[in-house]
Amino acid sequence: MTGWQALFYKEVLRFWKVSFQTVAAPVLTAVLYLMIFGHVLEDRVHVYEGVNYTSFLVPGLVMMSVLQNAFANSSSSLVQSKIMGNLVFLLLTPLSHWSWFVAYVGSSVVRGLAVGTGVFAVTVWFTHLSFVAPLWIVVFAIMGAALLGALGLIAGLWADKFDQMAAFQNFVVVPMTFLSGVFYSIHSLPTFWQQVSHLNPFFYMIDGFRYGFFGKSDVSPWLSLGIVSVALLVVSAVAVNLLRTGYKIRT
Repeated sequence: MTGWQALFYKEVLRFWKVSFQTVAAPVLTAVLYLMIFGHVLEDRVHVYEGVNYTSFLVPGLVMMSVLQNAFANSSSSLVQSKIMGNLVFLLLTPLSHWSWFVAYVGSSVVRGLAVGTGVFAVTVWFTHLSFVAPLWIVVFAIMGAALLGALGLIAGLWADKFDQMAAFQNFVVVPMTFLSGVFYSIHSLPTFWQQVSHLNPFFYMIDGFRYGFFGKSDVSPWLSLGIVSVALLVVSAVAVNLLRTGYKIRT
């Protein structure tokens, strides 16, 4: 293996060794969301013509799981390495900042997609789904996981302890995910909150991903693709620059 491949393999192995916690647990959480919200709101909420609420909910839960777990992978890995003191062993290697970035973000994409696939495999039994544009599904899943993996990298570099990491996730990632249209269409919101939702990049990731299933979305998938692409480039550029300068990992 080359350097980045070895680090990538190590990061994948890190979460896979405890897959019951890192993969199975998020799948169970998503199923519980589906059972509760689907049961309560199935006959009360109508979003798209010809699409029942449970079917509408499944892609949102899949993408939410992808995003949250991609973020958790890179952020938790860096914070754990800092606290346990084994980050120094990576600093001794001749790995470039690009190798770090590709390995951490790549492993985050793998974990996000693994969890998303698991959520889909379980929840699809509860309803019928179509696949109108499968390429959109793949594109938004990979780009969304990469974006949150890079964001997790930034958060992991910034945080010095677990409570800082938890604060970032609880006050930034989780609210932006839940307010991105996972459980509802933004057209059901008042005008002001619709405009606020359009400022949330998570909304475009989930809306574009859902378009791949139904061919219907709150905004154009091309607009979603453009915004997600720009967000991915910006967040990745920040993460790479922090790695290049050794922000909070070199003394």
